[in-house]
Amino acid sequence: MKSIKNAILAIVLNGLVLYFLVLIVDEIQYTGGLKFFLLSGIIMGLLNFFVKPVIKIFSLPFVILTGGLFLIFINAIILWLLQYSLSVIQFRDVTLSFPNTGSYVIGAIVFGIINWGVHLIFKPKR
Repeated sequence: MKSIKNAILAIVLNGLVLYFLVLIVDEIQYTGGLKFFLLSGIIMGLLNFFVKPVIKIFSLPFVILTGGLFLIFINAIILWLLQYSLSVIQFRDVTLSFPNTGSYVIGAIVFGIINWGVHLIFKPKR
């Protein structure tokens, strides 16, 4: 039962973080309203659970050499994978677009800060 609550909490928190991300960074555009945040929260949760740890392991030397700044690049990759997943799966009226590489970097920085703050407040219980 705890794992179901944690999964639902993770989906809601990811959707909330994405909401604040598109609210703060004007360049990032989305369509789909609540459906976008729900589907993106699910996809972001899956990417953070399965893909992000693998990327972190393979890029560990770069993370160490840059003092953790390479984590911004990893967050940008996760945001790109989210956009790519939404475009490949083609949900009706659900899109996410970043106009340029700079918006990925700004989005990754803002996403990391907001995600850190939200997860500090709402720590999932294990």
